[in-house]
Amino acid sequence: MIEALRGLGYSTATALADIIDNSLSANARNVSLIFSWAGGRSHVAVLDDGKGMDALTLDLAMRLGERSPLDQREAGDLGRFGLGLKTASFSQCRRLTVASVNRGEINCLRWDLDVLAASDDGWHLLEGPADGSEGLIAPLADAGKGTLVLWECLDRIVTPGFKEQDFLDLIDMVERHLAMVFHRYLSEPRPKLRLTINGRSVSPWDPFMASHPATYSSPVVPLGDVQVQCHVLPHKDRLTPDEVESGGGPHGWTAQQGFYVYRNERLLVAGSWLGLGHGRSWTKEEAHRLARIRLDIPNSADAAWKIDIRKSSAKPPVGLRPALTRLAEDARSRARKVFAHRGQPVRVGGAKPVVQAWRAEHFKGGVRYRIDDSHPAVREVLDQAGHLAPQIKAMIRVIEETVPVQRMWLDTAEGKETPRTGFAGEAPAEVRSVLLPMYRNFILRKAMSPELARERLLSTEPFHNYPELVRSLPDVPDAEG
Repeated sequence: MIEALRGLGYSTATALADIIDNSLSANARNVSLIFSWAGGRSHVAVLDDGKGMDALTLDLAMRLGERSPLDQREAGDLGRFGLGLKTASFSQCRRLTVASVNRGEINCLRWDLDVLAASDDGWHLLEGPADGSEGLIAPLADAGKGTLVLWECLDRIVTPGFKEQDFLDLIDMVERHLAMVFHRYLSEPRPKLRLTINGRSVSPWDPFMASHPATYSSPVVPLGDVQVQCHVLPHKDRLTPDEVESGGGPHGWTAQQGFYVYRNERLLVAGSWLGLGHGRSWTKEEAHRLARIRLDIPNSADAAWKIDIRKSSAKPPVGLRPALTRLAEDARSRARKVFAHRGQPVRVGGAKPVVQAWRAEHFKGGVRYRIDDSHPAVREVLDQAGHLAPQIKAMIRVIEETVPVQRMWLDTAEGKETPRTGFAGEAPAEVRSVLLPMYRNFILRKAMSPELARERLLSTEPFHNYPELVRSLPDVPDAEG
């Protein structure tokens, strides 16, 4: 049975997160992970400063399913099935040793799968560390309190061909995962947990970039005992290179979109649309990569949300699905607009709408993109075209009918970025060279005042993105500008 349980699907990172859950349930404030490379004799240890266990409590903790998942738990308990310590550990190692301090006494038990495999007369829960491993529980004796979980015989980690560099890469992956899963415990100004790996502190990774001024955060919406808050992260153009790298999280920007389901502030599901959608489930698409939704559930809702043993999947109750879908639709729509407009702020309130150069026409067969002839640059050419008007209109129609939509979509999907538009990356002089003829025309041909001409440009695409250039235009433009 244990060999079968080893295949539940834990990664090293998710298995360690389960161990840390037990530490938090024991009121630990400090948890230290120790990764020690020694080839086939490598080991991993988790040491906490929690309340510890006496001999009877440790014996129960080492049993499989010592508590029913139907039992009522304390509000802050992160467990559920009574299996996490064992199944998480067995998924990575063949020898599990747990030592704990209670009233100054160290209690120590271990499971050894090789001993179980060789036994034909029952389950043998062994006392004390394995021969030669006594020194590995010494950090607990030095600390004088808490619990130490020791993994040895790491057959699911140190596989054939696994080298020291692979071990170091594994540590980095574990750090990224734990920084995400426990970020609300690790966050300042009052962290509830200090987590270290080989003596180095783990810094929290906030999926929602809540402190960034360009992040959109909705009010918290209560749905019974569930709370939901939608976030739309800033476009890449509003972020520094370090923020772009960090914001992608452990799996990258596209993979990290969707719902983030928390139980007691511990992250269970990181980036999933939870099977929601209309007709068919939403998939993760580039256009919605900036949408991330925080969803908090109490630990009493595990059965209703179908939380699995690994605490890595969840399914919303039927009664909540319509409301969650509506909230997610709004977040996805906002994220799509930010993504498509390259992070430029959308005018709200009493601000004038921006006159756009393109418009989308929706019809039964799909959507067409047309140049808007009310745009000042287009309108002025058509008004002055005279006998060239038919040729100019024909040229515009050819441009409309040959917009390389498929190529743009492929370039966006493959390059993970929208094509450059709106003079992005161009020098101010280039923008000014296009801006000046329109400005002169407003004043000299339309008889606008300089103030009105500048105001008109500030509400015209793409010049609304360059307010400083527009405001710097001279009151009396000459032929050269």
